[in-house]
Amino acid sequence: MNQNQYTGLRLEKRGHTAIVTLDNPPAHTWTEQSLSALERLVTDLNADRDVYALVITGDGPKFFSAGADLKLFASGDKGVAATMARRFGSAFEALSAFRGVSIAAINGYAMGGGLECALACDLRVAEEHAVMALPEAAVGLLPCAGGTQWLSWTVGEPWAKRMILLGERVDATQGQQIGLIDEVVARGQALGRALEMAEAVCRQSPSAVTACKRLIQGARSGNAQQTLVSEREEFVALFDTQDQREGVNAFIEKRAPQWRNT
Repeated sequence: MNQNQYTGLRLEKRGHTAIVTLDNPPAHTWTEQSLSALERLVTDLNADRDVYALVITGDGPKFFSAGADLKLFASGDKGVAATMARRFGSAFEALSAFRGVSIAAINGYAMGGGLECALACDLRVAEEHAVMALPEAAVGLLPCAGGTQWLSWTVGEPWAKRMILLGERVDATQGQQIGLIDEVVARGQALGRALEMAEAVCRQSPSAVTACKRLIQGARSGNAQQTLVSEREEFVALFDTQDQREGVNAFIEKRAPQWRNT
């Protein structure tokens, strides 16, 4: 995996966890190149059977990501807008569909596309000084990278409307209260806690986790009857995997399972 191809991102692997650090100082704004790089990176990680979890964070103590650089949209060029909207959508939808568990370690401001990146992850850990918002409407725009949908799924329609329609910001504590943040930690501790959570993921069967995540996200469609059928089908399908036999036999033999993600 050639890390040099991931413009604006740094990739590190620790065990079965991939760590992606947003690295476009000072505010780690997204560019067309870095969004394309994120999509490629997730595709590469999906193909790496040794990766079970993904942690994404921002470099430094102040910014997770401030989203898009508004200078891109100052001219009113609809072609630029269309290109960036497609890039944002493709990148964060790829992140949301990552076959393992993704965890955002929010180390500071997560604004606009920065918060949408965190919302595309399965779990979010925020440092106590973090601030989160989707302020696009204040500058005549709207969240175009899944924010209107993922925020509503995560915190419910009333808070989604407050954050998007009123432009309200939330801090880490309030974010946890409304369900936006899963855990609040002290300054400088988000990455460490996210890695602990990733380690817990790696003790689970990666095959089972992939199937479970697909089913959980399927609940968003509102078609419970169809998803309940899929749940039973996914259960039976796991019997085609080595992980299923390994997990059950390891439990019976009172030993730790050795997952192969096969």
